[in-house]
Amino acid sequence: MRLPESAHTDQPWRIHEIAPDFAVEDIWRFRTPGGGPDDFRALLSALRAERASESTGLSGLLFTIRWKLGQWFGWDREDAGTGTRVASLRDRLPADLRDTDTPVEDSPLTSLYVLDNEYAAEIANGTMHGIMHLGWVPDDTGYRLQMAVLVKPNGWFGRFYMALIKPFRYGIVYPAMTRSWERTWNDLAVTQ
Repeated sequence: MRLPESAHTDQPWRIHEIAPDFAVEDIWRFRTPGGGPDDFRALLSALRAERASESTGLSGLLFTIRWKLGQWFGWDREDAGTGTRVASLRDRLPADLRDTDTPVEDSPLTSLYVLDNEYAAEIANGTMHGIMHLGWVPDDTGYRLQMAVLVKPNGWFGRFYMALIKPFRYGIVYPAMTRSWERTWNDLAVTQ
């Protein structure tokens, strides 16, 4: 379920101090009924393990098309990414976040930090520099998972590209991700 921007900006997330120059593109909520304050890291691990299932169906096809277009047009060249076209946000991290135990297998995203209620990873290419931020937010069912996508488009083409893919994100990608991630939570909750 899509949420207003304030659902992200009103939270005391550490990402605010690291990326104040990034725009909030999307905020999405995932139901995790019965989630407790200590369940966030277990859910992150389960989501990483289940990532392959997101590569199926129409959503998977869209990602395949996107990666092929990126290859053809050079959007995903190494010189369009972090450390070349843009500096990695790891350079902005305070020492306490730099020292968090981050997963290394997040390709195409690169993990920035993991806390007990917050995770951030970045990606950069010829269209944008983006952040996927996951937060663990108390609500009336316990805790819920909340995803924010923050971006800095790369010029006019990046702004055009982000506007062009918005209907696909809202109509196909995020609903498929919601089903997958909520199923992952339900499976995890049953085994706990």
